[in-house]
Amino acid sequence: MATLLRSVRRLVPGLALAVTLAGGTLAVVEPATGARLVRIPGGVYVPLTRTTKDPAQVTVAAFRLEERPVTNAEFLAFVTANPKWRRSQVSRLFADSSYLDYWAGDLELGPRAPARSPVVRVSWFAARAYARWVGRRLPTTAEWEFAAGAGYTRPDGRNDEQLNRDLYAWLARPVPDVQPAVAVGRPNCYGLRNLHGLVWEWVDDFNNAMVTGESRGDSGLERDLFCGAGSVGAKDTTDYAAFMRVALRSSLKANNTTTALGFRCAQDAAP
Repeated sequence: MATLLRSVRRLVPGLALAVTLAGGTLAVVEPATGARLVRIPGGVYVPLTRTTKDPAQVTVAAFRLEERPVTNAEFLAFVTANPKWRRSQVSRLFADSSYLDYWAGDLELGPRAPARSPVVRVSWFAARAYARWVGRRLPTTAEWEFAAGAGYTRPDGRNDEQLNRDLYAWLARPVPDVQPAVAVGRPNCYGLRNLHGLVWEWVDDFNNAMVTGESRGDSGLERDLFCGAGSVGAKDTTDYAAFMRVALRSSLKANNTTTALGFRCAQDAAP
């Protein structure tokens, strides 16, 4: 298959190729980034927590999501073509002082940033700019959580014991000095890798997370979901990982960067 793709690309440069993965999942290979877009069917996402103004469930239209997170090599191509996003030139309004600080230089990855490992220490602004550069976007919270809710063998992964073991083993491990390659990790039933178990990931609407729950004067909140009651009324009080994601998103500012926060891109699905 790889030889065939290379041959076709030589004949038709820039062509996006549709391929069928094991299990019949339709994917698209985009030569610009090397990242494969996998079509995720539509469905319903039930938010873990919500305000009184939010719906109890969200309808998620079919969309396409990259198979794995964006790599250091791909982000290097982006900053090479867009100097204002290089480490030494980026505005502190758009990225804090830790932005890409594990790279050896503006245009040099170095031993702590293997080319095929996920890019981390990138801000939401930078992740969104990269996504636009490749003609994509960041996934919404509903899209990301819907895709991440799948198990290894079925769309509903809530009772996937192996997935849960892998997920909680990852949460218990310290962040490594050097991230492993994005190709590692068992794909879920859609063919997506490392939505859990590698790095946290930015979503487009991260700042819609419930960050105002401690405001006693905020009458738009379901009181059972916050403060002393904490998780009462939540979709699944046993989903510790989901609470961790909500807490992380609630703590972030758009220019923040962290040692284990990367991203992957999404795209609307063709009708």
